[in-house]
Amino acid sequence: MKEFTPESFRLDGKVALVTGASYGIGFAIASGFAKSGATIAFNDINQELVDKGLKAYKEAGIEAHGYVCDVTDEKAVQGLVKKIEEEIGVIDILVNNAGIIKRIPMIEMSADDFRKVVDIDLNGPFIVSKAVIPSMIKKGHGKIINICSMMSELGRETVSAYAAAKGGLKMLTRNIASEYGEYNIQCNGIGPGYIETPQTAPLRTEGHPFNKFIISKTPAARWGTTEDLMGPAVFLASDASNFVNGHILYVDGGILAYIGKQPQ
Repeated sequence: MKEFTPESFRLDGKVALVTGASYGIGFAIASGFAKSGATIAFNDINQELVDKGLKAYKEAGIEAHGYVCDVTDEKAVQGLVKKIEEEIGVIDILVNNAGIIKRIPMIEMSADDFRKVVDIDLNGPFIVSKAVIPSMIKKGHGKIINICSMMSELGRETVSAYAAAKGGLKMLTRNIASEYGEYNIQCNGIGPGYIETPQTAPLRTEGHPFNKFIISKTPAARWGTTEDLMGPAVFLASDASNFVNGHILYVDGGILAYIGKQPQ
């Protein structure tokens, strides 16, 4: 057993793959890893997004390695992992961040749209995790972090596919922990609350009913920032969390703990 020191939170010498990390939450988590000493690899669905990500990392002073890969294509993912191992090294840390959401009332949603959300948000993490675990077993350690959601616990109108996928991802997280914990592989999840990203910008304007709703439902009385996710992610990627397994860490400002204010 390694003695705990402040250095236990460092990621020096570790290779981290963060999927879908050209921008937003994935970019923030990868940046936090880089500041803690990790070497960053990321993928996205097309070259335009990868180039956008590479530019953003360079502007942040981070040397990142970007790859085009569809996380739902098992053969392509296996090729990606092999290429990263050859060019950078065995992946020590995987963050399954790539995902989509389609906000459509359930009875108006096509089965094809439902399947697409589940394919990217649930099958993708299964495929990428499956590809990295064998080398983690050989190396004797590994960290897998799945980006879950409050929708892993709660339902909400128009997000039936997303909630179903994220609920499944929560259980996939626990099952990976159960199946591979004996190999010193820890698999945990992060459940972000409502986070300030370019996608949520239209909802955060002053006077917007949704903005008021979220602030009133959050004990912290604000939206989260992508920086709020860095510390929890670094903790779960580091040796400081070596006995934390199968856990979903909700970074939500307290929403899940709060019933809300009584109407006046």
